[in-house]
Amino acid sequence: MGAFLEGLWDAVLDTVALVPFLFATYLVMEAIEHAGLGASERLIRRAGVAGPFVGALLGIVPQCGFSAMAATLYSVRVVTVGTLLAVMLSTSDEMLPVFVAQGAPVSLIGEIFLVKVVVAVAAGFLVDLAVRVWFGHPEKPAIRDFCEREGCHCADCEEGECEARCYEEREDGAPAHDHASAHGHDHAHSHDHAHGHGSALRVIVTSALYHTVKVTIFIFLVTWGIDLVLEAVGHDVIAAFFAQNPVSAIFVAALVGLIPNCGGSVIISELFLEGTLASSALIAGLLSGTGVALLVLFRANRHAGQNLAITATLFGVGVLVGLLVLASGFAFA
Repeated sequence: MGAFLEGLWDAVLDTVALVPFLFATYLVMEAIEHAGLGASERLIRRAGVAGPFVGALLGIVPQCGFSAMAATLYSVRVVTVGTLLAVMLSTSDEMLPVFVAQGAPVSLIGEIFLVKVVVAVAAGFLVDLAVRVWFGHPEKPAIRDFCEREGCHCADCEEGECEARCYEEREDGAPAHDHASAHGHDHAHSHDHAHGHGSALRVIVTSALYHTVKVTIFIFLVTWGIDLVLEAVGHDVIAAFFAQNPVSAIFVAALVGLIPNCGGSVIISELFLEGTLASSALIAGLLSGTGVALLVLFRANRHAGQNLAITATLFGVGVLVGLLVLASGFAFA
């Protein structure tokens, strides 16, 4: 019982110390995402063959917003599968907030991002090339088919508007045609009115608080769980296992990264910062991790085989790069 309570108290102290850093980080990220998400979406849609490069750059923005957005756009074939994979591979989900909160060096974070972007761009272009060689022309956009499946009733919408209306309908439960009818003067007026009265600021702060609380709770549970495991098994035993089984560690980390929430990136980041996980396993897990994007993909894309192939590719790329890092002896520092 003593070890149990001691681990609980240590987890509380460790987690509380992170809260100010987490909130500040999320506040900045939410402001960037709120200001740039629409522009980023348009940029990805218009990138064409350069989609994987643009997607990889946008994917490094923390959280899984861009990867979830890319999954939706891919489901209607507005972006290519290579662009989707590039965004998913480069996204860091909760890695950056955890690293920043723990005081990790900027150089370390920069190295990780650089490797992820390079891998994401290369994989994205290779996949798109393979698709063009194997299947010829890419599939045509199917936005209206998506809208019909979601019951959005937006036959008169412009390209790119249908997804937003379907999303709004699923979020607030209101009929999509009501959103459509308000798309003109009323929508513009309410948009300007909201911004004129600081609504955007409230959204940013509220969202940052929500993410901070959510991730803080998860970090507390993960930290407490890690403390209990380390206490029961012994840190030396676990470290020795990963040290003696570096290949197994890579496969396990890549599997953990596929967990469709922020848990995977938090666990992998915590273990690496504790010195339990090697650089090879870290990069494998962070490459395969996409946050909730896989859930969005399986929800929005009706082709289960494609979804499974994309998931397998994420896992395969993560494992392959992890093995290459292990073989080269490279270590993030």
